[in-house]
Amino acid sequence: MTLPKKTLAMVQTGPLKIEPRELEIPQIDADSAILKIEACGICGSDYEQFEGKLATPMPAVPGHEPLGTIAAIGDNAAKRWGVDVGDRVAVETMIACHCCSICLSGSYHLCGSRRIYSYIPLKDQHGMWGAYAQYMFLDPNSVLHKVNKDIPAEIAVIFNPLGAGFRWAVEIPETKPGDTVVIMGPGQRGLSSVIACKAAGAKTIIVTGLEADAKKLEVAKIFGAHHTIDVQNENASAKIQQYSNGGADVVVDVTSYATEPVREALGYVRPGGTIVLAGVKGFKPVEGFISDWIVLKEITIKGAIGVTTSGYKNAIDLIEKGEVPLHKMHTHNFKLTEAELAIKTLARQVEGDESIHSCLIPEF
Repeated sequence: MTLPKKTLAMVQTGPLKIEPRELEIPQIDADSAILKIEACGICGSDYEQFEGKLATPMPAVPGHEPLGTIAAIGDNAAKRWGVDVGDRVAVETMIACHCCSICLSGSYHLCGSRRIYSYIPLKDQHGMWGAYAQYMFLDPNSVLHKVNKDIPAEIAVIFNPLGAGFRWAVEIPETKPGDTVVIMGPGQRGLSSVIACKAAGAKTIIVTGLEADAKKLEVAKIFGAHHTIDVQNENASAKIQQYSNGGADVVVDVTSYATEPVREALGYVRPGGTIVLAGVKGFKPVEGFISDWIVLKEITIKGAIGVTTSGYKNAIDLIEKGEVPLHKMHTHNFKLTEAELAIKTLARQVEGDESIHSCLIPEF
């Protein structure tokens, strides 16, 4: 595969500012590689980065959900990753050192020296650290997963949110067959949590959302949700008590910015149950949060950041089996140069349009 000298990339230069630029593709060494991007998923945090709320460095190339084919690779990297030129791979978001005590304990996503694709500045070496581009650089400490080439790119790239569903809604709370699970928020990660909980054998899956989420709640039912609740027009607490016979075993909050779900989760979970908080709130305090309920009900509360290898593997396995109609979640393909439109569409800032899962498809 012959590499061009330059790649088109969408560069965020400041809050609410993103522009096309050409970046020089570097020579790789024995331990690194170059990925030709097939698709990059649009994450909810992409809007937070675009808005400037994450305090990430700028200018930088966003995009941390890359799917692509190996365009060039060093000999050591090929042996380490078990891939070669032409192989299709999904790339994990986190770049950890893989040698510190935290990494060696299995929690490499919490590595003190970790870096995250799309949050690395343009001034760092070649600048090709994000997947809003035709090509991106693969750091030697990256983690890759092979993906079947026969799967459409816009479906295969769902590996990232689906991996979050498996980790956040199943692995972290240890969801087991027979459990009742409440998933707060029917976005792509909420819907992925439904899919993961169904695969884990959850007996009752309940999804909450807003009135504006009516279409997403319908998709949740297609994916296996037994009940959906419009929290603006229904008594969610009473409904959950009814559907769960006293409270959910697991409550997963994947909503963004809104702090009310954190407070409400305390009432939704059963005594001895588990709450997983996976939606960031912009460092806002939670009004009306009564910590005594944690004590009196012996509630376990866990945080969730990122996805690890087991979550990605479970997601890719499910995608490759082709048994779940994931196309019901995927709503939009955007050109690379339409990155700003893609972000705003996900954020409900485009009148008359809204996406659930979408991705950028570079043109060459």
